[in-house]
Amino acid sequence: MNDIRPLAVPGSWVITPQVFSDDRGEFLEWFRPDRFEAATGRGFRVAQANQSVSRRGVVRGIHFAHVPPGQAKWVHCTAGAVLDVVVDVRVGSPTFGLSDAMVLDAQSRRSVMIGEGLGHGFCALTDSATVTYLLSEVFRTEAERGVDPRDPDLAIDWPFATDTLVLSERDAAAPTLAKARAAGLLPVWNPS
Repeated sequence: MNDIRPLAVPGSWVITPQVFSDDRGEFLEWFRPDRFEAATGRGFRVAQANQSVSRRGVVRGIHFAHVPPGQAKWVHCTAGAVLDVVVDVRVGSPTFGLSDAMVLDAQSRRSVMIGEGLGHGFCALTDSATVTYLLSEVFRTEAERGVDPRDPDLAIDWPFATDTLVLSERDAAAPTLAKARAAGLLPVWNPS
């Protein structure tokens, strides 16, 4: 049975699967939406699956999709290791600006589920890290948003010096959380 527990950012969970090992290797169920729904009361519909391969020091994010409908993500590291980060970017949330981070790697086999309206990013810790994402909605360029992962107000403790992180042009140009809020780019917290 998978161990499912909430993270510090409400609307996100870490899922640790039971791994069966023998002389052939390992077997695990890394995605069981029925067990997730039974434990959390929340379903997860898969509309798209993506995979990225990143080199050491690459940061992807902090990304989120415009709400509604938003986009929930189920994130799993299949090779290497990443520091995975969830950020509450929902205006009005009691935990607005709070982040939580954990290592996802090929040893622990953990996954993270990030609900709609939350920001997400990761930093590759190994020479090569492969991350698989299951998405609840298809990617739409016009709905994609981001905030600067180096924003000091987010206080994310990246594992490398901020000036050595490798970012895409889009992520490097992303606004701070405060600027994104002032521009009306952030989702609004909906407690229901």
